[in-house]
Amino acid sequence: MSDHVVLHVKGRVLVGPKDVRDELWAVDGRITYTRPSGDALTVTGWALPGLVDAHCHVGLDQHGPVDDATSEKQALTDRDAGTLLIRDAGSPSDTRWIDERDDLPKIIRAGRHIARTRRYIRNYAHEIEPSELVAYVGQEARRGDGWVKLVGDWIDRGAGDLTACWPRAEVEAAIAEAHRLGARVTAHCFAEDSLRDLVEAGIDCIEHATGLTEETIPLFAERGVAIVPTLVNIATFPRLADGGEERFPRWSAHMRRLYERRYDTVRAAYDAGVPVFVGTDAGGSLAHGLVAAEVEELVKAGIPALDALSATAWGARAWLGRPSLEEGAPADLVVYDEDPRADVRVLAAPRRVIVNGRVIG
Repeated sequence: MSDHVVLHVKGRVLVGPKDVRDELWAVDGRITYTRPSGDALTVTGWALPGLVDAHCHVGLDQHGPVDDATSEKQALTDRDAGTLLIRDAGSPSDTRWIDERDDLPKIIRAGRHIARTRRYIRNYAHEIEPSELVAYVGQEARRGDGWVKLVGDWIDRGAGDLTACWPRAEVEAAIAEAHRLGARVTAHCFAEDSLRDLVEAGIDCIEHATGLTEETIPLFAERGVAIVPTLVNIATFPRLADGGEERFPRWSAHMRRLYERRYDTVRAAYDAGVPVFVGTDAGGSLAHGLVAAEVEELVKAGIPALDALSATAWGARAWLGRPSLEEGAPADLVVYDEDPRADVRVLAAPRRVIVNGRVIG
């Protein structure tokens, strides 16, 4: 890290989608628009608030929890890609030590996944029965940073396809308990069947949301339920389907259908007014550092570039209750050589990453 306490960012500072300023300063890690006295390190370019990955798993790999050294490597990879705010959508590892590091992304935790017994990836989740759901949601609401993560559907080996994991009454009671404790609830959902019950039960967000249809999209829009499509993860569906073809042909065919209409699903949700945010699902089988690729996927789905950019910048930060580039905010920003509003592919090549007012690298 740089040893400079005062930083001057000069060029074009994208305070908001249409609020562009010529410069800002960082003093003792905080943003100011008032010129301070004394010398400063100057960085030039197009500046954005640190990017948001709203579905990312630090402390997790495809086998389960990882050690601190691996968690650090994951967080560093995200940071170097410009991701400076992570909503960790379920992790079995204790990553609170990251909060003490002023060179790593800030993390909003959702506790550990809560799944139905034998209905999720081994070593990832608390695997419980419906009668235990309220208690476990309360436990993870207290452990997390204002979010709880459910597994809403998964393959049912008896049915040979994706099915909903929780009865309506239990999920209603569990979401009510989370809200009572001040936490929001999100759920992993690939298929169609669980969505109406979860939304009508008061859920706040759905991850993946590939099962949205013309019947459920208006309900999401009416209730203001956000989606995090994780399109870079949905790209793996054909490979997963191929691997399960012999044992679970119905599931495989279903996964392929969800994949084939993924862009249409996201665009229809956006057009209806459903809030859409960027998330990569990094940390399971996917690599970290894919936030730029996910923004590009949203644009491919038909979301306008400025709105796709907001889904990882100003809009995402507001949704998560964190500041962007306003006076007094932590000086977490990314600087690029070109205007990312004109071409979101610019996000893949940060010129400088600044964490707490210090230039990294």
